[in-house]
Amino acid sequence: MELIDGKKVSADIKREIAAEVEKIVAAGGRRPHLAAILVGHDGGSETYVANKVKSCAECGFVSSLLRFEDDVTEARLLEEIHKLNENPEVDGFIVQLPLPKHISEQRLIEAIDYRKDVDGFHPINVGRMSIGLPCFRSATPAGIMMLLERYGISTSGANCVVLGRSNIVGKPVASLLMQKGYPGNCTVTVCHRDTRNLKEVCRNADILIAAMGRPESVTADMVKDGATVIDVGTTRVPDASRKSGFRLCGDVKFDEVAPKCAYITPVPGGVGPMTIVSLMQNTLLAAKREIYS
Repeated sequence: MELIDGKKVSADIKREIAAEVEKIVAAGGRRPHLAAILVGHDGGSETYVANKVKSCAECGFVSSLLRFEDDVTEARLLEEIHKLNENPEVDGFIVQLPLPKHISEQRLIEAIDYRKDVDGFHPINVGRMSIGLPCFRSATPAGIMMLLERYGISTSGANCVVLGRSNIVGKPVASLLMQKGYPGNCTVTVCHRDTRNLKEVCRNADILIAAMGRPESVTADMVKDGATVIDVGTTRVPDASRKSGFRLCGDVKFDEVAPKCAYITPVPGGVGPMTIVSLMQNTLLAAKREIYS
C-alpha cells in the first residue's frame, strides 16, 4: 500500500507556480490576483479561506478577502460580484460556499464572469469541461486528476466507481475520468443513495472515489485488493481528545481499507491540499489569459 501524499504534491506544485510567477514579474508582468467573498463566520469556511490566502502568498499572488455578515442581502453580494467582474486588476475570484439560506448560491455563481470563475462552477465552465474543451476545471476534481497523474496510476480502461453525484465533486470528476487522454479513458459508474447492490458495484472498481460526506461509510468489504481509493470526505466529528473538540473524518474507514489498496489518500492530507492548489493553478491560467483571452 502506498499513501498518496496530497500535502507533498501540493507543495511541489506551489513551488512550480511560484517560479512561473517570478518569471512573469521579471518580464514586467503583473502578479496574479485572487479575490474571495466570505459571508458569515462558518468555522470550516473560515479555515478554508485562510488556507487560500496563505497559498496565494506561497505562490507569489496578490489576494483580497471581502467579508460580509450573515444578514447581507443577495443584492449586495451581486453588486460586489459585478465590481469584481469589472475590475481589471482581479484575475479570478470565488464566492465561498455554503451561503446563508436567504441567498441563492446558483444565482451568484451564474453572476460571476466565467472568465474569472476560478472555482469552475459557472455553467459555461462546467459545460466546456463536459465536452473536453479548455476551461477552469472544478478545483477538487482537478486536484484528484493531478494526484492520479503525479503518482502514475494507470487509468486507461480502468473501472472507476464514483460514490456521490454532487455538482462540485461527483459529476465533474466522473466527466473528467471519461475524457480521452491521461488521466482518463476510464469506464465510470456513478453511485448514489438509490444504487442497488452497492457493495458489489464498488468491489469491481479499480479506482474508487468516495465523495458522499458520510464518515467511514466505505468499508473493507466494499474494496477489492489492489484498488486505488481516493477519499474526498472531510466531515467534522466530535473528538474529546482534541483541543478543537473535533477531528476530520473521511468517507473511508481508513484503517481497515488501507491494507487492501495499492494506493489510498489519507484524511486530512490527501485531496484537501490539492483542492486549494488547483484553485491556484486556475488563477495563474486566468492571469495569463491562457484559456479565455
